[in-house]
Amino acid sequence: MSDRIFGGFGLALAIFYIWAASIIKDSFMVDVVGPRAFPYIVGTILGLTSIYFIIRPDDEPEWPIFRDFAEILFAAAVMFVYAWALPEVGFVISTIFATAYLTWRLGTAPLWSLVIGLATSVGIYVTFHLLLGLSLAKGPLGF
Repeated sequence: MSDRIFGGFGLALAIFYIWAASIIKDSFMVDVVGPRAFPYIVGTILGLTSIYFIIRPDDEPEWPIFRDFAEILFAAAVMFVYAWALPEVGFVISTIFATAYLTWRLGTAPLWSLVIGLATSVGIYVTFHLLLGLSLAKGPLGF
C-alpha cells in the first residue's frame, strides 16, 4: 500500500512538473531543443517510474523503530541547519560540520568523520571555487 501511495504522489508531481514546464515562455534566443525539453524528460521519467510503483508494488516494508526514525529526522534537521548556517558561517566551515556529523552517524569513527568532513569541504571548495571559479558562501573568515 505504501508503494502505491508513493507512486500516486510521484505521478501527481510528474503531472504538475510537466504542466509547469509547458508554460515556460520561449526567450528571444531559442535553440533547437528549447527550454522545455529537459523538464519534459524529467517529468516523463518521474511519471513512468511512479506508474511502475502503482502497478507493481513491493511487499509492505518494515518501518524503522522509533529510535531509527528519530535519527533520520535529526539528520534531516542537520541539513536544514546546514542550509540556514551556510550564508552566516560560510561554505567551508558549515560543510565540515555537516559532513562530519552525517558520516559519523553512518558509522565512521568520530575522528575519521572529522577528517572526511575536512577533506570533503576543502576538496569541493578547491574544485568549485578555485578551479571552476564558482561562487560559494563566504563566512566571517572569507571562505
